[in-house]
Amino acid sequence: MDIFNIDWMELLDVFFRAIVSLVTLFFVTKLLGKKQVSQLSLFDYVIGISIGNFAAEMTINTDSPYLNGTVAVIFFGVIAYFISRITMKSIKLRRFFTGVPTVIIEKGEIIEDNLRRVNFDLNDFLQECRSSGYFNIDDIYYAIMEANGRISFLPKAGSSPVTNENMNLKIKQDGLCANVIIDSHIMEKNLKNINKDKKWLEKKLKERNIKLDNVFLATVDNYDKLFIYEKNKKDFIYFMFICFNVLWREMRNMS
Repeated sequence: MDIFNIDWMELLDVFFRAIVSLVTLFFVTKLLGKKQVSQLSLFDYVIGISIGNFAAEMTINTDSPYLNGTVAVIFFGVIAYFISRITMKSIKLRRFFTGVPTVIIEKGEIIEDNLRRVNFDLNDFLQECRSSGYFNIDDIYYAIMEANGRISFLPKAGSSPVTNENMNLKIKQDGLCANVIIDSHIMEKNLKNINKDKKWLEKKLKERNIKLDNVFLATVDNYDKLFIYEKNKKDFIYFMFICFNVLWREMRNMS
């Protein structure tokens, strides 16, 4: 292929179409919410494929006006948004669009008819069991295929892991760790959420003789304990050495 015979204007058009398509997809996905990027129901899957197809067609087909693909993507996104809102208030519509869970194992017994109903053969089901840590199917009391295709398991009483409650142990509830430094940037909002401030954090860094620029990540647990993960200095030094070496070679070649 002769690079000089390329229609650069057409490539530029495709480039701008890709940007328009990406921006449109981003806002439509924001409209639909996080559900669209998590485990999908059948309806969500169909909507996602359709929107992706329209976006790809808008990008590649330069004979089609920008507006056609953009309107199609937005239209499907709006339809999906309103259907998701309607299904929140109507159980019947929710069952129609998203489906209902299917019991595959009930009280330790496999329901073969339900396996066939969800187009699952025994080998597929056994694979899902092993993936979830159940290598002996006799350990399962209930297995339910959810509307998004995932299988939830309830183990039998004798196969359940021992908990602190079973042993009558009183354990303090752990909370979420707060990220207070990310890539050398202090997260002041996170500090405020745990009733700390920037001065407290700077004091802790000074006590450990650690500079902020050298901190890759720092977290605080619910016991107010600070965990600091420093940047890998060796990698940075090696990177600078490579850059200097390349620069030195280029300067020698120019002279």
